[in-house]
Amino acid sequence: MNELTVSETTKLLRSAGKGDKDAMDRLMPVIYSELQSRASGYMRRERRGHTLQTTALVHEVYLKMVDQDEANWSDRTHFFAMTATCIRRILVDHARGRQAAKRGKDFDRIPLDKVDEPDRETTWGLLDLNEALKRLKKHDDRKARIVELRFFSGLETAEIARLLGVSLGTVERDLRLSRAWLHRELEREEEM
Repeated sequence: MNELTVSETTKLLRSAGKGDKDAMDRLMPVIYSELQSRASGYMRRERRGHTLQTTALVHEVYLKMVDQDEANWSDRTHFFAMTATCIRRILVDHARGRQAAKRGKDFDRIPLDKVDEPDRETTWGLLDLNEALKRLKKHDDRKARIVELRFFSGLETAEIARLLGVSLGTVERDLRLSRAWLHRELEREEEM
């Protein structure tokens, strides 16, 4: 991570998690840069014209992560794993807000008998993915967490394996199975 070694970063994260403002001041540029890189990678996979900009996403995640009185970050990987959940929540909330705005703002009222079948998007939205991940979590919590860490935080498979205390092969296998499961679930939803 930028100018700090991994062990320095871990020490600073632990101190910052306990409320040490000096440690947070030293970490701020490092964390911000890493979050910018991860969010940028995620946003490149999003549809064109997404209304949430990378910088806004980074600012929101950063504020949520550093605005904690007592955070228990064990190391760099753990910190960025927590950002995955934060990023997911922010993006889902943003998508829900946009969906709610589309449902009621600036639209003319049309009698129900005049309504045609709504157009379905051909690509899966974040809300669909979020719902499918919730269903996966009910079946297999670890697989859902691995997808979240990979997709929303951009952690490498080795980092995920270390964080979850499983082998690299387990993470790779779980990712393959999860992708297939999610694909099937999203296809099934699209058919409905």
